[in-house]
This record gives sequence, structure tokens and C-alpha cells, in this order.
Amino acid sequence: MKALIIEDESTAARRLAKLIQEIDPSIEILDQLDSIEASLNWFAQHPMPDLIFMDINLADGLSFEIFNHQEITSPIIFTTAFDQYALQAFKVNSVDYLLKPIKKAELEQAIGKYIKLHKPSDINYTALASAMQRDEYNRRFLIRFGQTIKVVEFREAAYFYTEDKITFIMTKSGKRYPIEPSLEKLEEIADPRSFFRINRQFIVNIECIKEMYSYSKSRVKLILDPPIDKETVVSTERSPVFKKWLLGKEG
Repeated sequence: MKALIIEDESTAARRLAKLIQEIDPSIEILDQLDSIEASLNWFAQHPMPDLIFMDINLADGLSFEIFNHQEITSPIIFTTAFDQYALQAFKVNSVDYLLKPIKKAELEQAIGKYIKLHKPSDINYTALASAMQRDEYNRRFLIRFGQTIKVVEFREAAYFYTEDKITFIMTKSGKRYPIEPSLEKLEEIADPRSFFRINRQFIVNIECIKEMYSYSKSRVKLILDPPIDKETVVSTERSPVFKKWLLGKEG
């Protein structure tokens, strides 16, 4: 495995490289870069590595700026001293999100997650594609307007919510439709990597969380896109699980 380290603190970079080698000596560290500029120059001259270890706060700005100028296809393990960037990290092929100081056990777990997700396997891709197509037919909703019928794909959902005992889907384009399944049923069939039930009334798609704020009683208040004139607050009991979900971790 060939890995790249993007970290502006030389001491932290050396320690990270040492931990990686202790965990798996077969991992080759291709280079250690300390800035957005150096990273863009490196990517312009080299093929993508198998894995990138990336700090978020670099010498010349946030590392997310790299993605605005270069298509990054490599999986990424983010390393940072701050936790407020988890949502952004999730959206750019993040394998894991580790808070500094990096613990060896957590780093080993993150590398193990990468290996598990990307190890080659003897998969019957024809059968898999067929199964996915069958599954897709079960992930559509028939919306009825009088005599008119409309099909809405599950993946078009920004969020689901209940109002006056009716379940609604709000699409990413801002269209609202009543649907038959209950939130309990939707929670069972929704992709847990993308959808999360924040309280009794809402299931949200991570792609449509625009902003997040700390709220009373350790809760999290969400601003959704498309907007809705209802309070969207993660319940107290769901907040710890929600924060793990943002990081791509199991509750």
C-alpha cells in the first residue's frame, strides 16, 4: 500500500509516519507535504496514492481547498485537532476522522477500516448489479394526485417528516409529497450511511444538512436545505449516536 501524509506540523507528521510503520511496515510513505500548494504540485506530478492521511488546518488554509482544484480519488483518513469539520470530511471520500493527539489504537482501527473497505474480493458483479437493480425498485415511492401518479426515487429525498399523522417526503429540489410508509418503516429501509432519524418527527439525509449548531441539553440544531419552518433538533438521546454517525462510525 502506498500512502501520502499531508500535515503542516513536522513533529506530528513524523509521529504519524512512525505509528503507521509500527501498525503495518508494508505501508510505503510516498511523501510528507505541509501545505495546499505543495499538495497540488505533488498531485500534478504523481498518480493517486492508495490512501491519504490529511490534516485539515494546513499552513496556507484548510485542506478542503485542495478538492476545489484537484479531483482526489484516493480514500482519506483525516487527522485534526478540531471536530467541527466532520460533516465536510464525510462528503469528500473520508474513511475516518481522527482527533489529535492521534491514538495508535484508533489509527490502527482506521487503517483496518480502509483495508476492509478496499480489499479485493471474488465478487460476482453481474449478480450484484442485478440485486442492486431489484433493490432499487423497492426504493421508489408512488405519489398520487387525484388521477395522476408520480414516481419519486428514495435517493431524491432530502428528509422525511410527519405532520398531523401523515408522512411526507421533501425532495432535494424542494418538492413535498405525502407518502404511505411510516418513519419506522423508512428507518428500516433507508441507507444508514446517508439517512439518520434525529427525533420522532424527522429522518434526514446528510447531504441536506446545511448547518449545525450546539443546542441546549447537549443537543444539536440542524439547518436543512431545502428549508422547513419546523424545529429540526437532534433529540438528547440521539445526539451522541448522531455525532458518531457524522464521522461514519457505528452507533
